[in-house]
Amino acid sequence: MYGYFDHDADVGVFGRGATIEQAFENAARATFALMWEPRDVAMQEEVEVRFEEADVELALATWMNALLGQAAARRLALADFALERDGDRWRGRAWGEPWRDDLPRGTGVKGATLTALSVRPVDGGFDARCVVDV
Repeated sequence: MYGYFDHDADVGVFGRGATIEQAFENAARATFALMWEPRDVAMQEEVEVRFEEADVELALATWMNALLGQAAARRLALADFALERDGDRWRGRAWGEPWRDDLPRGTGVKGATLTALSVRPVDGGFDARCVVDV
């Protein structure tokens, strides 16, 4: 599950999941769903991101910004995500396709911020949220 929360200037995104990793995956889905409809994106290419971060809240921002950076650098529309963690080491993958002219565009996302950054337990798992700069 993913969704949005109110913020004055930008957009708050959140993801929920049974694990922290699943919550992060869903936060990424929320972020990229702002830019295009995930159902319209073909899973033709895979990208990988790796990083080390002990603080889970900072790991959320790092994860999101690494994905946004890969999407911009490789000109990809990403729509599906997987993340694994081994202690402080994180390894994520994302799937999508090269940007194409006929892919309807939504709101551009520049990056994840530290504003309202939160990773916390909730009934049934975890909630991961932050504000993204649009």
